[in-house]
Amino acid sequence: MNTEILGVALQIILMVVLAYPLGKYIAKVYRGEKTWSDFMAPIERLIYKICGINPKEEMNWKQFLKSLLILNAFWLVWGMLLLVLQGRLPLNPDGNGAQTPDQAFNTAISFMVNCDLQHYSGESGLTYFTQLFVVMLFQFVAAATGMAAMAAIMKSIAAKTTRTIGNFWNFLVLSCTRILLPLSLIVGFILVLQGTPMGFDGKMKVTTLEGQEQTISQGPAAAIIAIKQLGTNGGGYFGANSAHPLENPTYLTNIVECWAILLIPMAMIFAFGFYTNRKKLANSIFGVMFFAFIVGVGINVYQEMKGNPRIDAMGIAQNGGAMEGKEVRLGAGATALWSVATTCTSNGSVNGMHDSLMPLSGLVSMLNMQTNTWFGGVGVGWLNYYTFIIIAVFISGLMVGRTPEFLGKKIEAREMKIATIVALLHPFIILVGTALSCYLFVHHAGFVTGEGGWLANPSFHGLSEQFYEFTSSAANNGSGYEGLGDNTYFWNYACGWVLILGRYIPIIGQVAIAGLLAQKKFIPESAGTLKTDTLTFGVMTFAVILIIAALAFFPAHALSTIAEHFTL
Repeated sequence: MNTEILGVALQIILMVVLAYPLGKYIAKVYRGEKTWSDFMAPIERLIYKICGINPKEEMNWKQFLKSLLILNAFWLVWGMLLLVLQGRLPLNPDGNGAQTPDQAFNTAISFMVNCDLQHYSGESGLTYFTQLFVVMLFQFVAAATGMAAMAAIMKSIAAKTTRTIGNFWNFLVLSCTRILLPLSLIVGFILVLQGTPMGFDGKMKVTTLEGQEQTISQGPAAAIIAIKQLGTNGGGYFGANSAHPLENPTYLTNIVECWAILLIPMAMIFAFGFYTNRKKLANSIFGVMFFAFIVGVGINVYQEMKGNPRIDAMGIAQNGGAMEGKEVRLGAGATALWSVATTCTSNGSVNGMHDSLMPLSGLVSMLNMQTNTWFGGVGVGWLNYYTFIIIAVFISGLMVGRTPEFLGKKIEAREMKIATIVALLHPFIILVGTALSCYLFVHHAGFVTGEGGWLANPSFHGLSEQFYEFTSSAANNGSGYEGLGDNTYFWNYACGWVLILGRYIPIIGQVAIAGLLAQKKFIPESAGTLKTDTLTFGVMTFAVILIIAALAFFPAHALSTIAEHFTL
């Protein structure tokens, strides 16, 4: 047990150690400075030439958003077409059939918005063709979209007064060629060496120890798993995700994949400091996020390693902790760390079944997604935190009688309205969605039964399953309580629209705020300026996040995770 805790601690330390130099490198990439990856420049120029893009052409925030939304709309249509036609396309040695339109709608949107919510079983639900040209493609594009948005905001902050925020296409390509691709190659190489499949052969027949014949799926898994973790995508190549012994075969791959989940989100905070030359502010932001992360890890590791009191009451020893839904080769401690790492980001991959987490561990996992600011997705997590900084600056300014300013720009009514809409949209779509599903379950039982009944576990845990699904969709996370039967018309369409709203409204709002502030006259710092890089302001921002983003959900938690905890 002590060894497991030590392993958790060392993994966290190494994450931070690796994130700092990566953040410095990312800042250089977006600034256009010389880096070791300059050998990719000819490839980038070829991409720009083929696509008719001028990477040096500056965009205002409206042009930037237009490009972002057009790109995402195009790939969405592409993904839906391939998914409904995949049974007729090549690279399908196992003969997997096409997805239904409602399932294709949900799947394409899910991967396009960096959520990777899967209402299908990975290896049997997709062909090798769609795994590569929908899933893996979208995992690069979706991650790079969020990174490009953050790069634009960093550029707007670094400039004192400007009407442009960079070029979306340039930031998108650089994110793929200079950051995501090299790191994916490193992680993918390690996975191949550890036994993760990387090929195009069909299912392999093996004879088990019991003498039974079993078929095991293969395919280009290593390539897809690498970008799924690094891009905080999380969609499993195999149905069991990173609990699958081929997707995550050894303790070393578990460590590498867990690092990969948090590496870029952590590095982006440091990149902000280096890019804008505001390292103290970046360290303050990182400190708040890291504190929340460590608290979550502490709670979940304790909950999972102490075991289930119901099993204790039966006189059964739980030396390994609460092992239901966990892999013996990994242990309860590693799964507890993963459950926090994957929900503090918009990753959503799992190395154990979250449906089997202890109730308070489930509470922490959901709160991570409901606050949606502790590191978050690549680029997007920082953007969500940026929204709450704007709100905290406004509130703090009113409290101390100073003009609300952030980095030399006045925060006025227009920016506050946008920030408020973005902050309140998240709890709104989660709670309304959960209320709707509960209403249908109780008052339209025939409809629910016609879709398979949805819930394997009614009562408190059943509410948690529905609550988690909408939370995961809104946070672009993708993990789930798999006791929920979610491949239905209701869940495919309901989650699909939550995915769209939870991704694009915040990005539009955050980029708009950055663009509006960038146009304003720069006000030099004075004795009356509210300091935003102090411990006090960090605590203030943390409090605002808790009050606005977290407390809205506690009534629902009182009827689900908390109530379930007290029934153990």
